[in-house]
Amino acid sequence: MPLYGWVIVVAVCGAVCLFVGALIDDRIRHRNEKKAKELIGNAEEEAKRIVNEAIKTAEQKRKEAIVEAKDEAFRLKADADREIKERRAEVTRQERRMDQKEEQLDKRTAAMERKEEDLKQRADLVEARLGELEQLKLRQTEKLETIAAMTQEEARSTLLNRLDEELSHEKALKVAAYQANMKDECDALARELISQAIGRCAADTTSEATVSVVPLPSDEMKGRIIGREGRNIRALETATGCDLIIDDTPEAITLSCFDQTRREIARMALERLIADGRIHPARIEETVDKCRRELELAMKREGERAVMELGVHGLHPDLVKLIGRLRYRTSFGQNVLGHSLEVAWLAGLMAGELGLNVQAARRAGLLHDIGKALDHEIEGSHVQIGVDICKKYRENPAIIHAVEAHHGDVEPKTALAFVVMAADAISAARPGARRENMESYIKRLETLEALCNGFAGVESSYAVQAGREVRILVQPDKVGDDEVVLLARNVAKKIEEELDYPGQIKVSVIRESRATEYAK
Repeated sequence: MPLYGWVIVVAVCGAVCLFVGALIDDRIRHRNEKKAKELIGNAEEEAKRIVNEAIKTAEQKRKEAIVEAKDEAFRLKADADREIKERRAEVTRQERRMDQKEEQLDKRTAAMERKEEDLKQRADLVEARLGELEQLKLRQTEKLETIAAMTQEEARSTLLNRLDEELSHEKALKVAAYQANMKDECDALARELISQAIGRCAADTTSEATVSVVPLPSDEMKGRIIGREGRNIRALETATGCDLIIDDTPEAITLSCFDQTRREIARMALERLIADGRIHPARIEETVDKCRRELELAMKREGERAVMELGVHGLHPDLVKLIGRLRYRTSFGQNVLGHSLEVAWLAGLMAGELGLNVQAARRAGLLHDIGKALDHEIEGSHVQIGVDICKKYRENPAIIHAVEAHHGDVEPKTALAFVVMAADAISAARPGARRENMESYIKRLETLEALCNGFAGVESSYAVQAGREVRILVQPDKVGDDEVVLLARNVAKKIEEELDYPGQIKVSVIRESRATEYAK
């Protein structure tokens, strides 16, 4: 078959296939359209059904909501009506109370007006009665003055004098009873504690003068010490700060200086120069420097000895040196290191009796006068210097307070401070502990006697026991037995206010009663 025949066959076959496919597609599309229409119809019916049901449900809920709203509105209206009714009843009750109170106030006002009128009438009556009483009193006073033969002022003065005598008697009795009670309660215990402390610590007290005497092997040594044109003695005085007194005293030279440290250095240097025999300015300066270093070591050893003796531990090394320096310091002729040791022992003994810390008491007693080691070099009182030193070396605040309060510069607030104050007063005030200049001593006694003689009724007064007791003799016709107690108290208070004295002063008032008769 030719080629175009095959082409025609293929074309015919393709056309047939296209036709058949078109028919099949038309059938399928027609079937799908039918099914789609059926589905759409079903969906529309279902939608209509759902809408109808929703409309019915919404209508039903709307009706239910309307019913509930009506019920709630009815309930709220009922509550509001009930509350309004209650408030109206309350207002009615309040109005009724107000009306009652107004009626009561009106009644009270009327009663007060009546009482005011009654009081006014009574006041007028009282004034009239007072006038009558005043007239009666004047007549009675005139009659009494006529009977008593004295004026009203004289009678008042007499009554006041009698009342003053009675009050003086009562005051004297009360003061005597108070003093007796205080003595019964306090004196026994205080005396026992202090006497035990003093008896257990009866240390010797040394007094150093302001001069030292250096013995010489011969009087020829005086010329060598003076040197050519006095250059040796000038070099020695300049290096030590002491005055050398070379007089007619055989085989002796006197060193004079208020600073015991410088005087001790001068004594040591002079003794070594005399023993060595080489005396010239260069040798003097070398020896003085060497003695100064040795004295520093000696001071340190003295401080260590004192600390070990008391059993006080943990002190700063510089504090130990300052304690040793007190060995060459005196106060009123009393060696300060010995005084500090004595105060430490006394404070420890009293602290033990009172149940306090014994080690703290000894430590505070040893350090209470530490400021005297530097009071010639630093401005201020030895108390403040001592406080600054203790703060510098980080001492316990209780120890610092005891040091600060031992002379009453601040008020003592701890038992330890009171113990140190008492121990210091005992060590300084007991007989023989300290010495005074004779002139100031006599002047103090004269001032004490003059103060006592200034009181009315005092015949004479005598200061005894180195000024620690004053005995007052009174005129018996001017001072009664009851006034003796008051006089002793007033004298003691005036002594406390006007005089400065160590320890305490006992005031004894003596009234002598005499009966005189003559045998004929």
